[in-house]
Amino acid sequence: MKLNEVNTLDAAGFERVFGDIAEHSPWVAQEAFAAAPFASRDAMIKAFRRAMRDASDAAKITLLRAHPDLATRAKLTEDSTNEQKGAGLDTLTAEEFARFTELNDSYKEKNGFPFIFAVRGATKNQILSGFEERIHNDTDAEFETALEQVGRIIRFRLEDRIEE
Repeated sequence: MKLNEVNTLDAAGFERVFGDIAEHSPWVAQEAFAAAPFASRDAMIKAFRRAMRDASDAAKITLLRAHPDLATRAKLTEDSTNEQKGAGLDTLTAEEFARFTELNDSYKEKNGFPFIFAVRGATKNQILSGFEERIHNDTDAEFETALEQVGRIIRFRLEDRIEE
């Protein structure tokens, strides 16, 4: 979609097209729409990130918890499926899958939200390495890191959908 087409959408149309950018959290698109019309794709990305960052901590934790575990076999959104497939998370060996499951469970128990990693451009080994490093961080640091990763995911998804 071209940016000039985006700028013709009303609030309902904007939410219909972009409500899934932030995983199961259409409120991010609703808030970002307040910054329309957008001067550039980057301005739109910034509006989405600002909507996320300006939200209450309760809304942020709900957003984080809406993300799937990495390498899960649960039903994922189309975007998550494609992103995880691109990183090779759909071809894990039984041992790799067991390790991801163990790390996912430990991380969620410790932090109260899933491990979030913007997987685009990363390999399964890089993701696993990041997981093993970050699992030792304190929850406050991981909360901020997870929000940064969500911001990266938002950027990637909007870059995929919007032409300048």
